[in-house]
Amino acid sequence: MKPVDFDTAETYEPDEGWRRVSMAGSDQFSFEWFEKPPGHSSPMHDHENEQVCLCLEGELTIYTEDDEVTLQKNDSVLLESWEEHRVENTGDERAVGLDVFAPGRSFDFWTDRE
Repeated sequence: MKPVDFDTAETYEPDEGWRRVSMAGSDQFSFEWFEKPPGHSSPMHDHENEQVCLCLEGELTIYTEDDEVTLQKNDSVLLESWEEHRVENTGDERAVGLDVFAPGRSFDFWTDRE
């Protein structure tokens, strides 16, 4: 067993107000808790990992090249490997979500990009 205490877990902000916290994971999967301020969007990107994005609070809209879906509390979406996408807080309040990646993704994904 490998517990992770949220208050002492590894964390960083790729952009102001966009905080990510590394939760339990392995080479096979990883969990990242995140929060986004209203109006914040990640840039369009893709990665080798399949991704499930679960909305815990607020409203998150996920955009792909061909579609978009807005998630409310407890809604989720599956993004396939290499599916280009971005995640935006389209609500008026802070949004909180949980990303699950398989296989596990390096936690420095956003800081290690050019």
